[in-house]
Amino acid sequence: MSAVSRLSAVSGTSTAFPKYKAPKVFGTTFQADPGHDFTKHISSRRNGILRGWITYVNGGVAEYEPIRWRKGTKTEGHFEGPPEGDVTAYSSPVAKDVIFLSAYGCAASMTGLTVDRDTGLGAKRCSRATLIERHDRSRQPALITVHNGQIVQVQEIYTP
Repeated sequence: MSAVSRLSAVSGTSTAFPKYKAPKVFGTTFQADPGHDFTKHISSRRNGILRGWITYVNGGVAEYEPIRWRKGTKTEGHFEGPPEGDVTAYSSPVAKDVIFLSAYGCAASMTGLTVDRDTGLGAKRCSRATLIERHDRSRQPALITVHNGQIVQVQEIYTP
């Protein structure tokens, strides 16, 4: 059984995709996308996992940008996107059977923690509708997996 087939069987999704190497969850630099032309219209990122957040959703298409961890002096730190005027952004349809792993539960109130304590990543599978509703109104740090031009997995990063 191939890695793609195994993933499909394990996750229960019809959108099979290979296991991509994840970036450092709290990486302090923006991830590069070699060969991507940001001077043309906004388009999908290449296959892989981006540490980023969704900035806008319309009609099942999400716009998203890379983020980095900025160490704080009085607090542990925070995530930040590219500076104002930077055009580093992507746009991809959200797959119909996207895997959304929440760090804050599936309720709109986001009050229950559902995070893997070892990794700091979301562990509760929630619906596509919850993903779109939550990420359209607030910028939630996440690992965003893109495969064949579609967002196939979003795994939230827990930040207190």
